[in-house]
Amino acid sequence: MKVVFFGTPHFAVPTLEKLLNRPEFQVLAVVTQPDKRRERGNKLIPSAVKTVAINHNLPVWQPQRIKKDTETLTQLRESDADVFVVVAYGQILSSEILDMPRLGCINVHGSILPQYRGAAPIQWCLYNGEKAAGITTMLMDAGMDTGAMLLKATTPIGLLDHTQDLAQRLSVIGGDLLVETLFKLEKQEIEPVTQDEGLATYAPLIKKPNYALDWSKSAIQLHNQIRGFYPNCTATFRDQGIKIIASVPLGDAYGYEPTSELTEIYQKLPDLSTLSGSIGEVVSIAKGMGAIAQTGAGLLLLREVQLAGKRPQSGWDFVNGNRLTVGEVFGNG
Repeated sequence: MKVVFFGTPHFAVPTLEKLLNRPEFQVLAVVTQPDKRRERGNKLIPSAVKTVAINHNLPVWQPQRIKKDTETLTQLRESDADVFVVVAYGQILSSEILDMPRLGCINVHGSILPQYRGAAPIQWCLYNGEKAAGITTMLMDAGMDTGAMLLKATTPIGLLDHTQDLAQRLSVIGGDLLVETLFKLEKQEIEPVTQDEGLATYAPLIKKPNYALDWSKSAIQLHNQIRGFYPNCTATFRDQGIKIIASVPLGDAYGYEPTSELTEIYQKLPDLSTLSGSIGEVVSIAKGMGAIAQTGAGLLLLREVQLAGKRPQSGWDFVNGNRLTVGEVFGNG
């Protein structure tokens, strides 16, 4: 089966590697976003997918606007591919492109469709406190993740999972599911299922205001925001900015399966029943772990933080390095 692969970030890499490692597939070329200037020195950095493609001596096409790039459109048309596979590519494909391959364009989407259509399904899934996440393969159409569904796979979410944890797990699941989808599609063993529009929800791009923490929210709401928009959620401390990178909402498992890591944390905690304070106030210090802050409802353990201009550090190092004391207050982001 001849494949052209569209993808850009690390999330797409396991799917590309699955295709490259199977003799049943021939990856003709890779389409990815143009290199971007990042990090110190403002150097042009290739996408994760481009790096893999170069290592496998694959042609790489990087149009600025694929719908209007005549050279790329010609290359796609002349590739005579059986299928285009799309995983977090980052541009919308035109109807002209969608109609080119014999089997159509197959998208590997990081949610259990029709929930969380859009650019940031994993982030919003965690933000909303879902207990399971998944991958859906679908036949692409002109809409935003509205095409007919092919196969689905799910995975449970743990209370301490954050976006990078979950994305890594789902990316591997997505690679396996895509291979299964292509085999079954070729053999006509899949009946595409139309999405129920009444059940559709959306996952828009994350914007800067989404990162700001409000300590009047409950502990579980703050925790879900912190892990969903990892590692960028912001607050203030001693009149300067601080990122809260990792947290634990205390006093309840919140319906998630208990893990050995959670059990170990709970065993080290002080008696929570005696703790209370004003919103954002440090009400206790958990030895070896970090500060415990009062929220609008419940207590939140701050496991990892990053002061403005500093490196990320454990909650315990933050307490010791800043001589944090009970009664100090974290402000909103």
